[in-house]
Amino acid sequence: MTPGQYFPQLGGMTTHHVAVIGAGASGSLLTVHLLRQAPPGTRITLIERNAPFGPGLAFATGHRNHVLNVPAGRMSAFADRPRHFVDWLERQPEQILDGAQPSETGFMPRRLYGAYLRHLLNTAAHDAALDTLHDSVVAVAADGPPTLDLASGRSIPADMVVLATGNDQPAVPGHIPGLCEAPQWRPDPWSPTAFATLDPRAAVLLIGTGLTMVDAVVTLLDQGHRGPIHAVSRRGLLPRPHAPAGPPRSLPPLPTCLGALTRLVRAEAEQAGDAWRGVIDALRPATQAAWQALTIEERGRFLRHLRPWWDVHRHRTPQAIAERIDAARAAGQLQVHAGRITGCATAGAALDLRLRRRDGTTGTLRVARVVNCTGPCTDVTRSADPLLRALLQDGLVQPDSCHLGLQTTDAGAVVGRDGEASTTLFALGPLTRGMFWEVTAIPDIRRQCEALAQHLAHVMSEPARERRGRLAYA
Repeated sequence: MTPGQYFPQLGGMTTHHVAVIGAGASGSLLTVHLLRQAPPGTRITLIERNAPFGPGLAFATGHRNHVLNVPAGRMSAFADRPRHFVDWLERQPEQILDGAQPSETGFMPRRLYGAYLRHLLNTAAHDAALDTLHDSVVAVAADGPPTLDLASGRSIPADMVVLATGNDQPAVPGHIPGLCEAPQWRPDPWSPTAFATLDPRAAVLLIGTGLTMVDAVVTLLDQGHRGPIHAVSRRGLLPRPHAPAGPPRSLPPLPTCLGALTRLVRAEAEQAGDAWRGVIDALRPATQAAWQALTIEERGRFLRHLRPWWDVHRHRTPQAIAERIDAARAAGQLQVHAGRITGCATAGAALDLRLRRRDGTTGTLRVARVVNCTGPCTDVTRSADPLLRALLQDGLVQPDSCHLGLQTTDAGAVVGRDGEASTTLFALGPLTRGMFWEVTAIPDIRRQCEALAQHLAHVMSEPARERRGRLAYA
């Protein structure tokens, strides 16, 4: 069956069929923008293996104190309507807001952004050009027009396919023998079992000290946990808190080599003092270009030595949440360790973990629960996702040189094992970290969705003969 047979002609014009795999934030926003920009006759199938459509993992949490790390005024789905999210919030009844106070500078509960994404999709679902499908894509055949093989046994032909599968599962710390087999181990902090049936007096270990750890601590505190909470990472760095926005800053032209760029940012931040956040925010419009200007070797050095410092300054936490973390540390309940876990041994119903601190000293932590808060695995060669594994095995995709995701072109076309850019298969969102680096926050994802939708709409508007061979690079 060809795409033209699956989606028949409308008014003598063959339809274009775009299949979007993944209905989290990336896939949902792309779908909304494609419906706005695609030429008449375009049909979109949005495929999601988990329910519901829209929120994805990041915004599916129902916890009222899991909040956005970006102010609501910057979370609109549309660049030409910057208040769209805030306006939507202001129209919601009190039972939906549940105490949240909409404002452009406020940090709203993430569940509300998930509801916003569902609203966008529900509104778009009235468009006859959109089909939603609850299923899993397990393989894509691309020897000709793509065909998607589904877990249900169905096959769907398409003209173009967009991988918008979002963040992968957390990386498993494989250097700790026996940990993953221990009954105290929880590999996914978002699983309902991560903190369930936990004695509120028991000691807990969180591996990782980034934003996922912050969410985990908030979850524990809100469920009345009174026992010790340990958090460990190599450097023991915590996300810095947001602060009231100061006057906008401008930066001189950015150097294109890592050393000079690092020196410039440090000098600007030292000069800014307590207003250093303005320096980091001023970098945002140029971050992707700066990343792409670095050599592969420089990107590797950044990831090995500077990434943890960048992450805690760039990906900040709201002030109210930071104050709760500080209070838990001041009370001695939350203890942050700089080091690594080197081994474990069962101690009755508990687990003893050997800790080697960064200063060379060692110790033992006895805990009743160990939760993986290291953040998503970015190395697609280690992914358990059947689709990614199939695409890698078939040579349709390959990891980028830094193993941050898939190798793609500027337009988002994936590059196969043969080094050729696909004309029919694209990637979006976190899968494109290797090309864009900063593509995990909603403002960055929205811009990418708008650009990809515009690109696909443009090539679909061209006669087939003109667009052949240009799709990946236009």
